Amino acid sequence: MKQFAVIGLGKFGFHVAKGLAQQGVHVIVADKNEEQIREISEYVQDAITLDSTDIRALSEAGIGQVDVAVVCIGENIESSILTVMALKEIGVPTIFAKAITRIHGQILSKIGAARVVYPEMEAAKKIVKTMVKNIHYETIDLSITMKIAKLDVPYFWVGVSILSPLFESNYCVKPIAYKHQGVWQTTLDNEDILEVGDILVVIGDNAHIEALSKQYKNKLE
Repeated sequence: MKQFAVIGLGKFGFHVAKGLAQQGVHVIVADKNEEQIREISEYVQDAITLDSTDIRALSEAGIGQVDVAVVCIGENIESSILTVMALKEIGVPTIFAKAITRIHGQILSKIGAARVVYPEMEAAKKIVKTMVKNIHYETIDLSITMKIAKLDVPYFWVGVSILSPLFESNYCVKPIAYKHQGVWQTTLDNEDILEVGDILVVIGDNAHIEALSKQYKNKLE
């Protein structure tokens, strides 16, 4: 079973650490705030007060032996960056890191974070979706530059082949899956024709996915 480390005990880090512990996995939690360490120690076995930018302290805590480290430091961008660098230095193979801005996230990716998460942005998206009815278009970030879009097939695509060149020529996106009569299809064929009620999943870079969103909504209005 994989071993995890969670570094930084703000609200996000606390719930990540607690959630991992509730799944029965071994998790080491670290933060420089002793009070926060005392609070999380109710849920995890290894809760340690340390400076996460200190390579020696991380190594002595055994964090260099974990499979995945989750850096949940957001507001202190310098500490966040230095922590990711320190984790790379001691050989942690996979690092997830919280970011509060796109630039912060880009820096974390460049210095070795395997995945960057934006909790506040994701939470805001979920809240918007619960407030606005009949949202037929949603996107998922794959990386800094790539996105997936999932959308209800609009009337102007009904009768179009899933592999029609129009998706790439007109929208610069590529279909990768679709849901037909309640069943997801990932093996695509020219004879697969989109119908009313189908859901389509396409992949593309950020700019083209956003452009598709605008065209999609404009044509529906």
